[in-house]
Amino acid sequence: MTRQTTAVAPRGLTFLRTATALQTLTLFFQAVTAGMLLTSSHGYTLHDVGSKVMYAAAMLYVLAAVLAWRPGGGSPRPVLYATGFLLLASAQVALGIAHVPSLHVPLGVVMFALSTLALVRTLSTRLPLRPAARS
Repeated sequence: MTRQTTAVAPRGLTFLRTATALQTLTLFFQAVTAGMLLTSSHGYTLHDVGSKVMYAAAMLYVLAAVLAWRPGGGSPRPVLYATGFLLLASAQVALGIAHVPSLHVPLGVVMFALSTLALVRTLSTRLPLRPAARS
């Protein structure tokens, strides 16, 4: 008789993955609406609303990282990443409000790249194994 095991994603890790994916998607949306600023009268409104959603997603990422770390016993490293990302998001919002596109646009590109890397890292995290349920 052999024992089978299954990979199980703890709740904290699932929430962290979801928050990271949401953050990455909102940053992609921001890139799209930034392009729309050049061609559409609705671009500004969409980009403005998207910036608020992106900032909320960055805060959610911090919360998810803390919840994956503290009660779940995971690594504190995602908390550092999420906190750093929230600081970048704060700078991004300030640069956008100040209308400094020479820094706002490149920082947005860097943020999207970093968020994508964080998403890949989170998705490739090994899951703990536990015995499979008998049927």
